[in-house]
Amino acid sequence: MKLRIAIQKSGRLYDESISLLKECGIDLRNVKDRLKTESDNFPLEVFFLRDDDIPQYVEDGVADVGIVGENVLYEKCKEVEVLEKLGFGKCRLSLAINKNEDYVANFLQGKRIATSYPVLLQKYLEEQKITAEIHEISGSVEIAPGIGLAEVICDLVSSGSTLFMNGLKEVETILESQAVVIKNRELNSEQLALVNKLLFRVRAVKKAKKNKYILLNAPNDQLAKIFGLLPGMKSPTVLPLAEEGWSSVHSVLSEDEFWEKIEQLKAAGAQGILVVPIEKMII
Repeated sequence: MKLRIAIQKSGRLYDESISLLKECGIDLRNVKDRLKTESDNFPLEVFFLRDDDIPQYVEDGVADVGIVGENVLYEKCKEVEVLEKLGFGKCRLSLAINKNEDYVANFLQGKRIATSYPVLLQKYLEEQKITAEIHEISGSVEIAPGIGLAEVICDLVSSGSTLFMNGLKEVETILESQAVVIKNRELNSEQLALVNKLLFRVRAVKKAKKNKYILLNAPNDQLAKIFGLLPGMKSPTVLPLAEEGWSSVHSVLSEDEFWEKIEQLKAAGAQGILVVPIEKMII
């Protein structure tokens, strides 16, 4: 049996989805311009689909799991289960208006809003008790105000440069989105076992990216203080140096607190600090 996974055939999630599978040690045959391929070293079959179609394929059981953006998943409202947030493909679904307008209370009431995400937009408007006219369009939503179709747009934003170039400014965020792993709700025990094997690898890769392995030299009379700054996975590894009164300390630091901890370690007497990327991290 092979696990069937659906990923985007092109676009912003394709490259990182393929990269993730390869970092998980999964070899894929030639993937360029293919509708599907298989791995030679893991029981995995990969389908390359339009991102809008992935939730439906997973719900219908054509694919067992999929990688898709939360924006697409929640717009399509399919009965699938979210297994893991992947940390890439981050963007936000936001409202934007003409940069010269003031965004005041009740601004959206009665406005025309152009979007490719009518379901998510309608849900937001209902939650905010706003009545507005939704114009569903596909592609080039940002030009809608310029051609008189709408006063407001609701679209995906990453850097905001597209809005800026079209004379728009972001005023509200409806959804923070990133790539997620989804699965069909009716998988059998054999399929679930393969899903868990894949997730084990994915989580090891994710954990490694969020941490750094560090090595440092420290005077023995400062070790207790340094240990307090380095929780590591359980506790730091300590090895005696040839120079009496000094030790080599090995540990792991989270990327989120890395620079703050490095400054504190330096202040505590640490020297010769080396930082090494981690390829995989198994907890």
